[in-house]
Amino acid sequence: MSASKFIQSCIQGWLNLTGRKVDFTRYPVLKGPIAGDEEIGEEFYHKLAERENLKIKYTTEGGLLLNFHEVIDQIRPFSDKLDPEIPKFYEQTSHYNMEVWSKWSPPISWIAKLLIRLVSVEMKQLNIPLDSLETSYGMDSSVIHLLNGDGDIEYACWLRKSIKSNKVVYAGFYSSFQLGDSPFKHVKVVFPLPKGNVTVILKVEVLEDGSIQLMSLGKRFGQSGYYRLHKNRHGVVKARMIPIKETIHVFQDQYNVLRTDHYFRWRKMKFLQLHYKIIPK
Repeated sequence: MSASKFIQSCIQGWLNLTGRKVDFTRYPVLKGPIAGDEEIGEEFYHKLAERENLKIKYTTEGGLLLNFHEVIDQIRPFSDKLDPEIPKFYEQTSHYNMEVWSKWSPPISWIAKLLIRLVSVEMKQLNIPLDSLETSYGMDSSVIHLLNGDGDIEYACWLRKSIKSNKVVYAGFYSSFQLGDSPFKHVKVVFPLPKGNVTVILKVEVLEDGSIQLMSLGKRFGQSGYYRLHKNRHGVVKARMIPIKETIHVFQDQYNVLRTDHYFRWRKMKFLQLHYKIIPK
């Protein structure tokens, strides 16, 4: 057994023993694509489309969300100040390319980097750049829509690769989702993994300068947060809410360039910052 398979097996066993059995009627927001034993990457979209009888469309016009304003709390202060370039990016993501820089902070980063080297590279998923030179040539960005028989979007997918190495960095599924009795929707991102997935639920907040923050800061199961799911051999899905907190700040700088600061924290300890420069194609 390879090191990657061994680590994955240990994580899956831990989730099966300690995770909460997911009742999707109670937590429908946690329902999302789960891979089998195969690697992820671009191939997974094709396998999922075949399995669910969907049509693949590599779109040159569409985006990750059909209507970004659905995820904004319209009664909150500053919602009327939202920078119009931000909804444009999320609704027309295929019009943009990205440059990215990464900065890791010890000691938690040591474990994260080890997992990326041993697991993420092989399974072509969550292959976060270990240093900025890995993505020094930029990041290729493809938006893929999986359409049902009526031509409606069943899944909006975002595939990102390092242009320099052609390695898959992220293969994600994006949507907006009503969370409980909230008056607005949250952003939901699913990253399929072998026999499971990572599901991130993000609350969106408009700041005074018109920029936005997407935050996974919930404290209880079922709230916004970072979830690791595993489907065991009996078909039962177990989940744990992992204490990884994400904050994504999307803004325009003084030169009207769209940028993003993406922070990862383990509880309150920051271990990774990604910075994106978002460039129209």
